[in-house]
Amino acid sequence: MSQGFVVWLTGLSGAGKSTLAQRLRQELLAAGRNVEILDGDEVRKNLSAGLGFSKEDRDTNVRRLGYVAGLIARSGGVAIVAAISPYRAVRDEVRGSIPRFVEVYVRCSVDELSRRDVKGLYAKALAGEIPQFTGVSDPYEEPLHPHVTVDSERQTVEQSLASVLHALERLGLVSLGVRERLPRGDELEALRAEAAHLPQLEVAAGAWADAYMLGAGALSPLNGFMDARDYAAVLDSGRLPGGHAFTIPVVLRVDEAEARRVRSAINGTTRIALRHQGEPVAVVDVAEFFETDPPREARGVYGTDDPAHPGVRRLHGEGRHAIAGSVIALAQPSSGFPEHDLTPLEVRARMADLGWRTMVGFQTRNPVHRAHEYLQKVALEVVDGLLLHPLVGETKSDDIPADVRMACYREMLEQYFPEERTLLATNPAWMRYAGPKEAVFHAIVRRNYGCTHFIVGRDHAGVGTYYDTYAAHRIFDEYSVSELGIEILRMEHAFYCRECDGMASTRTCPHPADSRANLSGTRVRELLAEGKPLPPEFSRPEVARLLASANGAHVR
Repeated sequence: MSQGFVVWLTGLSGAGKSTLAQRLRQELLAAGRNVEILDGDEVRKNLSAGLGFSKEDRDTNVRRLGYVAGLIARSGGVAIVAAISPYRAVRDEVRGSIPRFVEVYVRCSVDELSRRDVKGLYAKALAGEIPQFTGVSDPYEEPLHPHVTVDSERQTVEQSLASVLHALERLGLVSLGVRERLPRGDELEALRAEAAHLPQLEVAAGAWADAYMLGAGALSPLNGFMDARDYAAVLDSGRLPGGHAFTIPVVLRVDEAEARRVRSAINGTTRIALRHQGEPVAVVDVAEFFETDPPREARGVYGTDDPAHPGVRRLHGEGRHAIAGSVIALAQPSSGFPEHDLTPLEVRARMADLGWRTMVGFQTRNPVHRAHEYLQKVALEVVDGLLLHPLVGETKSDDIPADVRMACYREMLEQYFPEERTLLATNPAWMRYAGPKEAVFHAIVRRNYGCTHFIVGRDHAGVGTYYDTYAAHRIFDEYSVSELGIEILRMEHAFYCRECDGMASTRTCPHPADSRANLSGTRVRELLAEGKPLPPEFSRPEVARLLASANGAHVR
């Protein structure tokens, strides 16, 4: 039986609690949950008819709501409470008594509530005609640490709903799958127009890539840049607060001056627009500002604080402050191959059209060579299809550029793989070089793109000598297949063996190392820079020719 929980919507009268509760109920019913709404007005009529509006009576009403909601949750149901519940102490008391309790603050100003109040209750209260009216003649104590804050004055119901649903998923209370926030058509044009009038933040390509992947659902269950709780949990445990596997912080980093400027600029709004080279690329519903801990993050993610490590160097070169909030993506980074720039839902649709029930993902930031081809074909013996999913975001300056790699991938698939069993799509992420932690991160991304299996080499996402042999394999001992949602194929190092006269791995080849054609990425770049051909045992001739022709323009 699924675990029950309580969603407690608190806020002033007319803020939109009941409307949000109804939409949330619809979504949770569609997800197969049993849901009951405890509306404050209805409960007062049926459960608390004898109570007045003194503080003591209001607290008693909240305790009764909490008791009933707790019973529903204890039996495996979901209780959605929509009640003003104005006093913080009794809300916190109820929150502490229910194990799985999610507090949602539905915020709206009295001015806006007065404007939209068709019954004129706020006008009467402001005129002194209604005593003990919360927010006017009686206090409302805002939550200090709600799980979610939505602003019904500035957000649509759907935007508020998305924030609540993603919080429930991040906390491990529901599993809703991949959810896009990629507006199209008139909605996109309206958001771009809105973005022009919002506080602006110029971001680099990496932050743009993160924002797009958040909006596309590629980083589900995240729907936005992490807050302080998410950040700390990922560094402490390799999981989000609700227990979902997640190993790398996804944060919108700014320096102290930018943090102050943005905090000041959003006075009166909750949204900012992200721009890249002057163009709007995303809208962020700001939820929190916090300070990161780069030294701790370097050790926790990269396993080193050596500034020579490219990930550590990048981390220390960015701001210590972070802006948290859900993301709506307005633009997609292009790889230069738009026909391959597929969203997670588009990849899943292609998978369904091809009739695949299983699909293995393969991560690469290098041109595909014979060892890669061997691993992919081994996997194709047990799954229906291959998603060749190259990373096309930012990489090290000495890595082969994405346009050259993409040309190599296309050539390899056209010449050496059955067309009906392969799919080439780009991964817009940037490379962290975080070794084992990034191996898990890559697996999560491929799960969201629809993969049922994922190939992990023993030095997956490694760089230099920072990670022990097989570290990328061992980390998956910490995560079950059921919690990852994807099966990991831990592959050995592959090579061409002259004695075997074919491709093999350390598990299948008995011959000594000097019988093996084994070139590192560094050695490949050296050969290309020297104008020397790549051995046919290492690279297919079509790929070698493409690399050689691009050498003058790209290899340094």
